[in-house]
Amino acid sequence: MFGLGLPEVVVISVVVVALFGAKKIPELGSSLGKTIKGFREEMKSAPDKPDSTDTPKPGE
Repeated sequence: MFGLGLPEVVVISVVVVALFGAKKIPELGSSLGKTIKGFREEMKSAPDKPDSTDTPKPGE
């Protein structure tokens, strides 16, 4: 898992719980999941949209 061992994961988890509190963790996970889902949807639809770098400049 990204080269992290159990001790590192435990320390990160404890810090996250200490910073945000146990009640906020599900809300943070939900918003992160929605953000990732929206990003993936935009990445899938990106080739369908013309890119501003693909348009020829005036005079070309």
